[in-house]
Amino acid sequence: MPSTTDTASIASVLAAATESLREISDSARLDAEVLVARSIDMPRSYLFAHPEDELDELALQRLNDALARRAAGVPMAYITGTREFWSLELLVSPATLVPRPETELLVDYALREIPRDASWNVLDLGTGSGAIAVAIASERPACNVVAVDVSTDALAAARSNVQRHQLPNVTCLEGDWTAPVADRQFEVILSNPPYVAMDDTALEALRAEPDLALTAGADGLDAIRRLSCDCRDILINNGLLLLEHGNQQKAAVAAILLADGWGDITCVDDYAGHPRMTTARYKARENDHD
Repeated sequence: MPSTTDTASIASVLAAATESLREISDSARLDAEVLVARSIDMPRSYLFAHPEDELDELALQRLNDALARRAAGVPMAYITGTREFWSLELLVSPATLVPRPETELLVDYALREIPRDASWNVLDLGTGSGAIAVAIASERPACNVVAVDVSTDALAAARSNVQRHQLPNVTCLEGDWTAPVADRQFEVILSNPPYVAMDDTALEALRAEPDLALTAGADGLDAIRRLSCDCRDILINNGLLLLEHGNQQKAAVAAILLADGWGDITCVDDYAGHPRMTTARYKARENDHD
């Protein structure tokens, strides 16, 4: 277990905590500041104003427990219980993925398509912490946003975030993908589904996060196949579908959508220049549901 030095001033504890995290975190200093501040229940700014203050035994124990979890690969978001997404502080838990900056791309793109005063029906499938639904609902208060997840625990986190940000225009429903909304129609559907292959070596670095939200069959595309098929029935004619996917899946995702009759298929790069999201529209034919 990582530990601080015998000297327990904020300055010395912060230095020791930073050093203990250096090999397992790209933001060791920031992580240390957050954990030390939490251990004394004060804002980070307090650390810089009072470097000579000493931590008592209880605070040191809390800090060392947190450092041990971080050293074991537990994401900071699970230790602190929060994560910022779209400038909103969200509650997260081990039942949900940690919201990533890349997923803000879906929100950004959708908001360009949804008029500011629109009262559209918007669906977030596999909502997890509710990050996408909460972000869309906060920016488009006239829209009716539905957030669906198959995990009871994940949906509890989503409901907490909806409450936290006082968003009466969000409804959270438990169920398997489109099943809870099979009788409804939406103008926009967004999803950050699981898209990691079951044997992907990247899973080792993600071991603290829920496998249900990460993996989707041998090639990582099972969930996208399901969405490509089922979302056709609940989108209005020419409605918009937005899917996040892996940066090596651009061609495969396009092929799946094309085979299911989707049009206007476009891949959008993330902020690092990697193909990260595909958008498509479905124009129903008269005999589609005969």
